[in-house]
Amino acid sequence: MQTGVIIARFQTPYLHEGHMELIQKVKEQHDKLIIVLGVSPVRSSRKNPYDFYTRETMIKNEFKEIVVLPLSDHPSDAEWSKNLDNMLESAFPSESFTLYGSRDSFIPYYSGKKQVVELPEHGDYSATELRKKHADKVSNSRDFRAGILYALHNQYSKVYPTVDVAVFKNKKTEILLGRKAISSNWRLVGGFSDPEDSSFEEAALREMKEECGDLLVENLQYETSSKVNDWRYRNEVDQIITLLFSCDYKEGVVQAQDDIQELQWFKITELPKMKKEEKLSPEHQMLFDFLESKYNITIK
Repeated sequence: MQTGVIIARFQTPYLHEGHMELIQKVKEQHDKLIIVLGVSPVRSSRKNPYDFYTRETMIKNEFKEIVVLPLSDHPSDAEWSKNLDNMLESAFPSESFTLYGSRDSFIPYYSGKKQVVELPEHGDYSATELRKKHADKVSNSRDFRAGILYALHNQYSKVYPTVDVAVFKNKKTEILLGRKAISSNWRLVGGFSDPEDSSFEEAALREMKEECGDLLVENLQYETSSKVNDWRYRNEVDQIITLLFSCDYKEGVVQAQDDIQELQWFKITELPKMKKEEKLSPEHQMLFDFLESKYNITIK
C-alpha cells in the first residue's frame, strides 16, 4: 500500500485554504494519509508558538481519519532524514511512502530513501503573517484565557540577562551612579541585553550610552555575574542574572537619559555613608560588595 505523507509545521491558528487544498489533493492520491509535524526544541516561541498536541488537535478536528505524528528537529539534515524514514517504517512496516511538500519545505534538506513529490504553492499564504495578524487579538472567552495559561506553563523557565557597568574615573577613585524616577536609591547604570547585541560587551556599552550619553570609555572588562533580586521578578519563576562590567571614563558629557533621571559622580569614600543610610540600590548590593573586595573599596 502506498501511503501519502505530508511533512509540514502548520504553525498557524487555523488550517487556512492553502492547507486544506494541500491535504485534499494528497488525500485524492492515496487511501491513507499521514501528516508529520516538525517539533522545535524551543517551546512557545514566536516562530513556533504551538506545540505538537495543539496542532494535532487542530488537524484532527477537520480530518479525524488522518494519522498525525511528531518528528523532532535535528541539527543534522542527514540524521533528521534517517529519523523520518525510521519512524515511518517502524510505525507502518508493511507500507511504502510518498512524501509531499513544497519547494520551500523539507525537500531541499531531505536525503532519505522515500519518494518525494514537490507540490506547487496553494495561494499566497504566509504562516508568519497569519501569526502576526492574530498575535494581538484578544478574545473574551474561557478557552482563550485557558490557552494563555497553557502556553505560559509549557514554556521553559527563563533567565533574563542584563548588564551593569561600573564607570570609574580619576584612577578608580570616583564612580558614576544613576537614579531612576521610581526610586531614590543610587545604582549602577545598565539594563537588559537585546537580541540584536552581538556580545554582552556590546550590550554594556550600548546601555551605558543610552543612559549616560555619548561617553568615550576605555579598558572595558568583565567583572562578575550575579542573580539580581529585582522587585519586578521577586515572585516570578523567571529571574534576572546580570553581568557586571567596569570601564574607565575618558571624555564626554555625562547626561542622564532613557529611564535614568539623574547621574552623579561619587567619591568612593562616600559610599560607606550611602550604604549605611540605605541610599544604594539593594538590587545591586552584591555588585557593590564585589567591587569593594576587588578594588579594596571600603563600602561597609
